[in-house]
This record gives sequence, C-alpha cells and structure tokens, in this order.
Amino acid sequence: MDKISAIRSFVEVASCGSFTQAAEQLGLSRLQVSRHIKEVEQWLALRLLHRTTRRVSLTLQGEEALNYCQRILSEVTAMEARAHSHNTELVGTIRIATPIGLGQQKLYDVVEAFCRLHPQVNIQLLLSDNVSQLVNDRVDIALRYTHQPDESLIARRLMHIDNVICASPDYLAQHAAILAPNDLLQHNCLRHSSQQRWEVIADSHSHLLDISGNLQANDMGVLINAALRGNGIVCLPTDLANHYLSRAELIEVLPNTTAPGKTLWAVYLSRSYQQTVVRAFIDFTANAWQQDIKKWQGSSR
Repeated sequence: MDKISAIRSFVEVASCGSFTQAAEQLGLSRLQVSRHIKEVEQWLALRLLHRTTRRVSLTLQGEEALNYCQRILSEVTAMEARAHSHNTELVGTIRIATPIGLGQQKLYDVVEAFCRLHPQVNIQLLLSDNVSQLVNDRVDIALRYTHQPDESLIARRLMHIDNVICASPDYLAQHAAILAPNDLLQHNCLRHSSQQRWEVIADSHSHLLDISGNLQANDMGVLINAALRGNGIVCLPTDLANHYLSRAELIEVLPNTTAPGKTLWAVYLSRSYQQTVVRAFIDFTANAWQQDIKKWQGSSR
C-alpha cells in the first residue's frame, strides 16, 4: 500500500469529519479515501474512526494516531521542500485566511501576480470575517486587523489602515448636515458586526459614538453596496473606501476629524518546512502594497 497517501487521507478525514469532503479536498473518489482508511486501520491494527450516517469522529486510538500521522506528513513535506531548495522556483500550497473585503478588493491582485511569478505555487483562499483558527482550519497565513497579534504566532506588520466615515452624495443631499461627531447619532449608520461603536477624534478629543441604524452585517461588501445606494452612513477602512472616494461615489463626512483604524498583520505558525514559501508570499505582499500605504492612510482627504 501507498502509506503516505493513506496517511494523508486519514488526516484529511479527521480534519473534515467527512469522507466526502476529504475526497473533494484530495481530488480522490470517496471509495479511494475509504480504502485508504481501511488500509491504515489494518496496518496499525486499530480502529481509528467512529462512523455514523451523519458524522465521522476519532476514537481515542485515532486521536493518538492522528498526532503521529500529522508529524509524518510534516516530515515528508519538509523533505520535499529541501529537495526543491536547490531550485530557485518556489513550490507548494499556501492556505490563506483573510477578511472578506480585503480578499475581494485587494488581496486577489497580489495572489494573481505571485502565482504568475511562481507557477508551481498553489493558493487556497479562505474568506471570512470570523477569526480563523490556524490549526483547526489548516491555515498557513492569516491576515488580521488587530492592535496586537497573538503572541503565540509569528507576526509581520504589513501596514496601518485608517478608517473613513462616508456616505453617498444622494444620502447627504436628502438628510440633515453632519457638522459635528454627535450629529452621526441622528443618522442611519450601517454597522459592521465587529464595530460596537464608532470612534471619532475631533480637536484632539475622542468621541465614542453609540451609533444606530437599520442594517448590520459581517461583510463590508454588503455595507458598501448599501451606502452606494444611499441607504446610510458607513465607516470603512481606507483600503476599501478610497476607490469610491476617488470617484465621488462616496463622500467623506467630517473631513477634519480622524476615525482611528487598525494595523493589518500577517500571522502564521512556526512550521519550518513551510516558512520559505510562506515568508516569500508575505514579503511579496508587503512590497506590493508598499506604494499604497500612504493612500490607504487617508491621503485622499
């Protein structure tokens, strides 16, 4: 039997909790994956999985075997990486978790350029505004907006991105003027699920506003579309907003104030066998965005 392929199937089934999903991830048939699991169980003389019609879960012996199998695959990957180390071409698969708006608006351009430069690298994008768990979601790189990344992770600061509060010309023409931060409390504010309040700094004073509105979403794209249609005021990172501000599709309100943003970090686990391609992608991304940093920090104001 091909023990490495069988082990890979076992690890994937354990991760997905499903033979069907594991087969899709591996590009195999469900029958092939099932045979691999049977081969591993016969090889180890252990029952590794509990199988029901709805779910597959690990036995106690399966949990112990999974740790060993993951280590085996790590060593195999490390050996493959070393074998390719004499070749200047990068090889491998990178699984990247990113906020939805960033992935749709900015990250894909970087991914496309990186893959053109390194055609033997495959990219898997996981777009979600929830914080991905690097181990459970099998993520190699996570892009996160945060003031302080988890100390257990390796982190690379990419840039600080300001926020900007804006609305469409139609909305502003049809509603009361916004002359001071507290005026926002009288308007329909479109809120991202992660935004409990909006902070506005005016004349060196911070205003924390308990804004309200008829729409809350966990996707910046939804909020942008709502704002473009004149449905309310939105607080956006400038990397997403500047495109619409430059075309006057959105107008900044309170232009003499500041809406503090967050720092964008690339974080990853300490896996030596992945670090070459992971670091190469992070370096490439940082360099690609270097020219945009000033613009993203609000130079359009």
